This record gives sequence, structure tokens and C-alpha cells, in this order.
Amino acid sequence: MNFFVARQPIFDCDQNVCAYELLYRNSLDNYYKSVDGDQATSEVINSFFLMGMDAIIDGSKAFINFTSNLLKDEVPTIFDKDTVVIEILEDVEPDKKIIEVCKKMKEEGYTIALDDFVFSPKYLPLLEIADIIKVDFLISPVDERKRLVKIAQRRGIKLLAEKVETREEFEEAVEMGYSYFQGYFFSKPVVLTGTDLPTYATNYFEILEELNQDEPDLDNISAILERDLSLSYKLLKLINSAAFYLREEITSIKNALALLGINEFKKWISLIVLKKASKGKSQEIMKISTIRAKFAELIACELGFEDNKSQFFMVGMFSMIDVLMNRKLDNILNELPIANKIKWALLGSKGILKDIYDIVLDYERGEWNKVSQQIEKFDLKEEDLSQLFINAVEWSNEVLKQGA
Repeated sequence: MNFFVARQPIFDCDQNVCAYELLYRNSLDNYYKSVDGDQATSEVINSFFLMGMDAIIDGSKAFINFTSNLLKDEVPTIFDKDTVVIEILEDVEPDKKIIEVCKKMKEEGYTIALDDFVFSPKYLPLLEIADIIKVDFLISPVDERKRLVKIAQRRGIKLLAEKVETREEFEEAVEMGYSYFQGYFFSKPVVLTGTDLPTYATNYFEILEELNQDEPDLDNISAILERDLSLSYKLLKLINSAAFYLREEITSIKNALALLGINEFKKWISLIVLKKASKGKSQEIMKISTIRAKFAELIACELGFEDNKSQFFMVGMFSMIDVLMNRKLDNILNELPIANKIKWALLGSKGILKDIYDIVLDYERGEWNKVSQQIEKFDLKEEDLSQLFINAVEWSNEVLKQGA
């Protein structure tokens, strides 16, 4: 069976990732063809075990939606109580059986969340069980948000603000007393006056400038690396990591570059620069950036663009640099010595780089209809896409553990 899973991070007040909501379908269509919805969802949940939950959620908790029938069948209990948060969908009717089952799972130590919650007296029994209430910030008025804060606080329930689109909304939710946050607000940063590009060692930009030449000179790059002990150490540590599977003995920096190849080195120097810039920032920015980068590269290779795969990688890698720097994207890109094609794709210019980048973003958000429309342009099989995403997540996990 084909399966499709995306994930969206859930943050705490300090903007640390505490969980992921898993967004799944059994195809890229937003409905189940010739299959009962509960059966299809059960099959997809089982497929998580085949993919490896640890790779998807990386030690965090997984918020998973459950239908009324799945709750009554106690399907959530196939997961460990410390791994899953049971999301009760807004269309679940809180009848006697639902209340009974949810109480039982709560007593067994499971965390219960009410999805897209809007208060009604019929939900009072669920409020006595719930640990978390999810509030849709896109459609709920401010008065309703504040009202739910009072309802939750009286019962010791945590509030999760979902569909938070801007950092201003995030800050508003924090001030109201919300504990968890979910949405695209990282993609729409507030531009802070007086914040400039952090100072990098000159070596980083000298290397990027050399790489942007038509024919980069390995001798020049090696010379720059050799005078930077920290950069040389990080490069050698990365090149010897499981992410590369290189087993040859490295005798010099130039030897390391030759083994790695110029395109791979372009990707890695970009990663190192971003990791340096991200000190003090949420590590989720680096996770998202590296997953996007690898996912874009893997899709490009699947479509036959392997010769230019480093360009697709760098589009993903630099896709959140505006968030990292708290500055406008076009201003930052004007200062970076990377290929114009990459800059143009990030700024929205049409082309193959932008097409692949759009697939990455829409897949990340679980916008399955958009993904389906986009891959119709290419000879890309639906069943391959989810595996490419999982491969990208696993690669990101491995890379970030190396501590570049």
C-alpha cells in the first residue's frame, strides 16, 4: 500500500519543538478511494511502524487525529503512551462510548487533545478528560480565544494555538496564556530594525565566492580551509560521518575535497555557514532547512536532474535564512555569493528550481491537492514521494547529530 506522511512542528513558549503533528493520507487525493475512511486511516497508522516512528518524530511526541470509530476500537493504544497525543477530531460526537473509552485511555496515561475546539455544553464531559485544547487562530475571533483561556485554566488544561501565521500572532497567543503553537509563523518573520547580518569569518564568504566561479579552484579553497582549524575540523568530521558513507582514508584537505566533489562541498559549506548563523536560534530552523534541502535534491535526482542537484539542495538550505537573520529575504540574498538561479527561485521566479521547491513546501504542509497537481507536470510517482521525504528526514537527523 502507498502511504504519504508529512509533519508540522509544534512549539512551546521558548520556540523549542516539543512535538509534531503527523499529516497523512493513503494517496495524494484528499479523500479515500473505494476504502472506508476508518480502515484507510488504520492502515496508514500501521504504516508508520514500517517507516519507523523514531525517524519521523526524532524523539518528540506525535499528534495524530483519530475518528470516532477508531477511538471506540481503541486504535490509539497500538502506540506507546509516551509517543502519541490522541487528537479527537472536531466532528467526533461525545457520546457515552466515546467518553468511556477516552477516560480509559486517560487513566492508562495517554495525552488527550481536542482538535479545532469550539465550546458547546455537549463537550463538557470531554473537557473533564482533555489535557490540551487546540484553537484555530485563523477562524476564531479574539473574544473566543480569550474565553477558552478562562475555560482551560479553570480545569488545568493547556492551550495550543494552531494556524498561527505570523510572529505577531505567536506573541499575542503567548500573552494570552497559550502554551503550544503550530503554524507557518516561522515562514513570515517580523523584520527587526537595527538587526544586521551576523559577522562571519571572512573565510566562509571567500569560499562561497570561489565556489560561485565557473571553474572553482580546489587549490584556493583548500588553502582557505587549511588556515581555518575550526572549519577544517568540521569538514573532516562531516565527511567521515555516516551521511557520506566514505570509507577511504583522508590524507589532506585537498584530498577530502576531491573525494567529496565540488557539488557536495557546496552543500556542506552552506550547511556550516547556516549552523554558525543559527547559534542561539531555534534548532528547528536548521531541521526544516536541511530536510527541505535534501528533499528537493532527492526529488530532482528522481526526475533526472542529478547533474544540478546541488542547486536544488541550496534552494532548500537557504529557504529560511530570512527567519534566521530577521531580515528581508531579497536584502540577504543580494549579499550572498550564491548562483542567481538559486536566488531567483527563492524570490519566486518561475522555473524548475521553483517548481521542485513548491512541491517540497506543499508536501511539508500536507497540502496534498497542490502536490498532486504539481507532480502531474513530471513523471514522478506518488508512491516514491513519501519515501523520499522519510529519507530526507533521516538524513537531516544524521547530519545535525554530527554537530557541524
